[in-house]
Amino acid sequence: MIITYWSYTDALIQTYTLPYARLILKALPAGSKIFLLTLDKDAFAKEQMTGDESIINISVAYQSFGIGGILMWMKTMLKLLGIIRREKISTVHAWCTPAGMIAYILAMLTRRELIIDSYEPHAEAMVENGTWKKDSFAFKLLFRFEKLQSRKAKYLIAAASGMKEYAKEKYNHTKDNMFVKPACVDLDLFSYGNVKNKKLLKELNLADKIVCVYAGKFGGIYLEDEVFSFFKTAETYWGDRFKVLVLSSHSSSEISKVATKAHLKEDTVIHRYVSHHQIPDYMGLADFAITPVKSVPSKRFCSPIKDGEYWALGIPVVITKNISDDSEIIAKSETGSVIENMNEESYLKSIQEIDMLLQNNSREQLYNKIRPLSEKYRNFEIANKIYRSIYGNA
Repeated sequence: MIITYWSYTDALIQTYTLPYARLILKALPAGSKIFLLTLDKDAFAKEQMTGDESIINISVAYQSFGIGGILMWMKTMLKLLGIIRREKISTVHAWCTPAGMIAYILAMLTRRELIIDSYEPHAEAMVENGTWKKDSFAFKLLFRFEKLQSRKAKYLIAAASGMKEYAKEKYNHTKDNMFVKPACVDLDLFSYGNVKNKKLLKELNLADKIVCVYAGKFGGIYLEDEVFSFFKTAETYWGDRFKVLVLSSHSSSEISKVATKAHLKEDTVIHRYVSHHQIPDYMGLADFAITPVKSVPSKRFCSPIKDGEYWALGIPVVITKNISDDSEIIAKSETGSVIENMNEESYLKSIQEIDMLLQNNSREQLYNKIRPLSEKYRNFEIANKIYRSIYGNA
């Protein structure tokens, strides 16, 4: 049973959970089933298939914290306990530590094995990005459960290598049961065939422009005002040649408001919200990309999905410092730029480094230089080997 805290339609399910679930299924004995819990605004009428008859989605109507939320989880726990017993489920496999709280309780009540995937700090991350306070009930509860999960889990699958030291220091976890699996990328879906789509270049009027792409959200763990200040510095540097393509679920009015605040020209920022299967073609329009994760201590242990996608398309990446293993990889391979400080001097330095890359390399040369990073660090074969090690003898 896979436990998540996300909606079925969320990209975190479609691109960050289901592909791995299919790898797990391959590693399991023939005839095995996977039950996938998702929390949806409107639960489906019944358990539905996910495109694979052996992966069954359990959709629960999500309610936020309060009486409704407590009742939701009581009913959900009873439902999950019934499925575990009826279907003779042997393992509870959670994605991230918030879902791991539910998985831990289920594993303890049923004496099933527990596996925590995408294992990284969440409680401290919420404090660092200003969402929670360290003396809040929410922080204390999740941090306590992160310790319990670490002790109980048969296997922990971390998002970055530094998590081993973090778990030892913060959770007193010393067992040798941790794998490292960064966010992997479908290398067939993101490839050179998606680079500089002529139809889209014409449609968006991006031919002969220097295009920076960002795919994702602003706020929370991501910078907002600072990113648009960076864009303003780039606009000043390149003039009308510079364009920003924002691929985001934020509304156009939200994007426009922040762009106006940064004094960007009205036509500099192009905003689109597209389905995931369209993302490679839109992302492939870029000359470079940005990963604006806040440089807080816990982000050393995350794994930005978009970096692997950018690399797979051969796109240089501007990234904040100390993010996962990615900042170091980008610096050492000279395939982008690391922003050291949130000020115009640092922004300009990164822009000049990107400019040198673009001047000294053709688009094809950049692809041939950067694509191997995704093949080495974000290949699904990394996950495949881990799941075979865990489930191969199940």
